[in-house]
Amino acid sequence: MSSSLSRSLLALLALALAACDDAPRFTQAEPGEALSGGQATVVRSDRKAFSLPSANLSPERRLDFAVGNSFFRSPWVIAPSTTTARDGLGPLFNTNACQNCHVRDGRGHPPEPGASNAVGMLVRLSIPDQPYLAKVIERLGVVPEPVYGTQLQDMAVPGVTPEGKVRVSYTPLWVSFADGHQVELRRPSLQISQLGYGAMHPDTRFSARVAPPMIGLGLLEAIPEAALLANEDPDDRNRDGIRGRANRVWDDALGKTVIGRFGWKAGQPNVNQQNVHAFNGDMGLTTTLQPKDDCTAAQTACLAAPNGDGDGDEKEVSDNILRLVTFYARNVAVPARREVNAPQVLAGKNLFFQAGCQGCHTPQFTTAADAPEPELANQLIRPYSDLLLHDMGPGLADERTEFAANGQDWRTPPLWGIGLTATVSGHTQLLHDGRARNLLEAVLWHGGEAQRARDQVLTFNAEQRDALLAFLNSL
Repeated sequence: MSSSLSRSLLALLALALAACDDAPRFTQAEPGEALSGGQATVVRSDRKAFSLPSANLSPERRLDFAVGNSFFRSPWVIAPSTTTARDGLGPLFNTNACQNCHVRDGRGHPPEPGASNAVGMLVRLSIPDQPYLAKVIERLGVVPEPVYGTQLQDMAVPGVTPEGKVRVSYTPLWVSFADGHQVELRRPSLQISQLGYGAMHPDTRFSARVAPPMIGLGLLEAIPEAALLANEDPDDRNRDGIRGRANRVWDDALGKTVIGRFGWKAGQPNVNQQNVHAFNGDMGLTTTLQPKDDCTAAQTACLAAPNGDGDGDEKEVSDNILRLVTFYARNVAVPARREVNAPQVLAGKNLFFQAGCQGCHTPQFTTAADAPEPELANQLIRPYSDLLLHDMGPGLADERTEFAANGQDWRTPPLWGIGLTATVSGHTQLLHDGRARNLLEAVLWHGGEAQRARDQVLTFNAEQRDALLAFLNSL
C-alpha cells in the first residue's frame, strides 16, 4: 500500500471516529471478530464458501452432513417411480430440488425477463384476516386465498395445471446524497398471469420472497430466547425510534405458539419446521408434520394425483430424510470475515455504528449451552441481526400480515456472509424481493424505524460511502 493511500485511509478513520461522540470507536478488530460463526466458522471465500460443514464437526458427523446435502441437492421425481426415496414431487410445486433456489446454498433472485419460471423467488398469497377464522390464523398466520392457498406454484406434474406465471417489472426511483451523488433505485411491480384456476379473491395480498442464504441457520436457532426477547422494545422505551418485536408463530410439533426466527417475517420457529414447510409448499412433498399435499378444494386434479411412498414410509419425505436435511441445514457453516483490521473497514464499521445500524443489526450473541446440535453450543457469533420484526416503512411494505407481523414489518436479515454474495450466487440482488441490485441500494430502501439511519448515511461523502461498503463487504 502506498504511503499516500495509507495516510488517506487513516485520515478517513479519524473522520469516522470524530463524527459522533456517542458511537463506539473502533481502532482495531475485536478479539475473534473474524470468526463470525465462532468455532464453527470456515475459512473460505470462493464460490463454495457457503457450502461447507461447521468447522468443528467430527468426521462421523460430517457423513450425516454429506447425506443431508445429497437430499438437499438432488432432484425429486414424480410418483410413481422406482426411485422411491425421492418420489412424490408435486402435484403443484415451484422447483424439484432445494438447491435450485439456494444455488450453492446462496441467495435467490427475481426471474429474469423471459424466464419460464420464477425459480429462486416465490410469491406468498393471503386475504385479509377474518375473525371467524381465528384458529386458521393462529396456525397459519394468514387466511389463505380460497383457490390458490398461501403460495403460488408455477409448475405442476403432467395432468395438473400450474397455478400461474410470475413476472416482475421495475420503475426507477432516484435518491440524492448531500454531496449531490445520485443513486437509481428500482421499484418492483409484480404481475401474475395465466391463472390456472380462475380469478383470485379481489382482496388478495401478494408478497414476493427470494430464497435467503443457508449459512448459520443452526447458530441462529441456538440463540437463547431470552437473549432475543431482551432486545424487544415495542414501546420504544429508550426513544431511539426502534421498536423491535419478536413474531409469535405456531409450532407444528409442540402444538402451541412460540417465537419466530426464520423467514422474511420470522414466520417459522425452527430449522426443522422451516424445512417441512419448504418441502410442502415449494416441492409438494409431504412429511409427518405436513401430511397433505398443498392442494385446495378447487384443485381436483391436484387432489387426485398419486403420492410417493417415501421409501416405504407413508410420507414422501421420511422422518429419517427430514432429520438428515435438518442436520445439514443447521450445519452449513458461516465463512470467516476478511480484512477485519484494514483501516477502511474499521472506518466503515465506525460509520455503521454512527448511523445507528446496530440498533436492528445486533452484532453478536452467545449461543445456548443446550443448542440443538452440540457443535453449535456456547459459541460467540456475529450475525448482525436481532431476528426481530421492525417496521421498515411504506417503501418496502407488502401489506401482507403474517402472525404478529404487519404489512410493513420485516425480520432483520443477518448480514454475515453478505460480502460474498456475488462470489457465491453470481449476483448482488438483495432485500426480500431482490429489488436492490447492490448493498448501497439496499441501504437506501430502508425506512420506518431505519429512516434515521438511512438519513445519516445520505450525509456521507464518497470516501465515507466507500468505507461503509468496505465494512459490509467484509462481513
